[in-house]
Amino acid sequence: MSSPNRYLTPHRLGAHDRPRQPSEKIISRMGGGSPLPLCPQSQVLMKACLADRKVAAIRQQAAACKLFGTCGRTHWRGRWRLGDFVDHDEDDERDEPSFPHDPNDRNKTSPDDWSDDERVIRDIPQFVLEHAPLVHLFSGEGFWPSDIAEHLLHVSPELDYVPIDTPDPNLTNLNDLNRWTKGRHVYLTSNDDPETLPDWITKEENIPEDLEDNYIRAMARADDNDRWEIVAEGKLANDKAIQEGWYEAGDGNSVEESDIADNSQHVSVRPTKVKTVGSRAYTKNPQVVKKGGRSGAPAILVVVDKGDGIVDAFWFFFYSFNLGNVVFNIRFGNHVGDWEHVCVRFQHGIPKAVFFSEHNFGDAYSYEAVQKIGKRPVIYSATGSHAMYAAPGTHSYILPFGLLHDQTDRGPLWDPTLNAHTYTYSPSTDTLRPSNLTPTSPIEWFYFAGQWGDRQYPLDDGRQYEFAGQFHYVSGPLGPRFKRLGRKKVCGGRDDEICNIKDEL
Repeated sequence: MSSPNRYLTPHRLGAHDRPRQPSEKIISRMGGGSPLPLCPQSQVLMKACLADRKVAAIRQQAAACKLFGTCGRTHWRGRWRLGDFVDHDEDDERDEPSFPHDPNDRNKTSPDDWSDDERVIRDIPQFVLEHAPLVHLFSGEGFWPSDIAEHLLHVSPELDYVPIDTPDPNLTNLNDLNRWTKGRHVYLTSNDDPETLPDWITKEENIPEDLEDNYIRAMARADDNDRWEIVAEGKLANDKAIQEGWYEAGDGNSVEESDIADNSQHVSVRPTKVKTVGSRAYTKNPQVVKKGGRSGAPAILVVVDKGDGIVDAFWFFFYSFNLGNVVFNIRFGNHVGDWEHVCVRFQHGIPKAVFFSEHNFGDAYSYEAVQKIGKRPVIYSATGSHAMYAAPGTHSYILPFGLLHDQTDRGPLWDPTLNAHTYTYSPSTDTLRPSNLTPTSPIEWFYFAGQWGDRQYPLDDGRQYEFAGQFHYVSGPLGPRFKRLGRKKVCGGRDDEICNIKDEL
């Protein structure tokens, strides 16, 4: 048994020692290994098919590289990721795979091709960016923000712990996994033992850059003695929200976890270049791009226009690993893959409330109550679990006497507007659209209906243990589509539940 590492201790019961057996069944969509498909004679489809064959050939070559160790520059064809698009030098003649568009594709990626109505639907209001959150990551964090595109490079889909024989998952084909049990039992399983702490899980290179603003630097150096805990009970803004007309909005249509199913209405887009807010193409807009606070892991912005002047702006943050918390020196709740979010609700362009996701629940505050830097609310991300809070300090949950708690502080400050993919979403039709800011952002990953990490390990796995019904490792989470984007109230609960909006910290 290897020595315990400093993040997964205490109480580590052993390394993973369950190698995949040769006799294990490989699930295949095509009944086993298949040669590259023949292209149709139709001239309309021929070009797209040949491009698909080229991509498949490149994938086969890459697999051979990994297997036989023959990788070199002659094998490189590049890869794109949900993050910055890096322009190659003009003399760089590397041949990158193309992703052809359907000739009948109605979801044009170029704003020049959009109708006036389409422009309105895809528009990200400037007030959303002006009031975007700033996130304090924990100073002693061990698992930093991750790029979902890179995450997909290190996982393989499994169904009931059995590998699925399918092309390597990426952001433009991930929804293809919904072919199996509508995706609901598909798990993106780590290719590495997470207890070995591979680099793609820790992602230290994604620590946000230092901010240059003196005021923010002063906040980051503030004495820890000025921390406080969020008050569980106090003044509420519910009556004010009801009176002003923003307590409930929209029709509540939303994809529920119980309604996991493949989506057949959205149009597939395969962009050749992926750009984010903050890439070179957007440096002319000083409201969006500024120095400092940038992470290499793109955030995800999903804007939902609920009608009657109400707009919800969801900011999603992804981590490749969630470190569970410790109770009685026993750690529970580790899992591969971790989605967190905050939601800012606006009425006629004015911010009214902020919801902070915390584990399977969360807290809502009036905009006036939360800490701000300028106009922007400040979020505190807990160490390991990445739960989101409105203040630094210790935050107890579920168990009494602080037995189970999260810890936040004023660590590196992350500005998600400096590297983000931005979308608009219509809950009534379950339609995600790349926005006017990042029109080539892929959408297929959003419709994947499975889990973004390993399935809960069985008890005969050396990494797993159970105590009082709680497990050391639990299953990975579902993606943003299942975070109630069509919610009527700003809180993340069911529409028939009371949403208490706290008016003070």
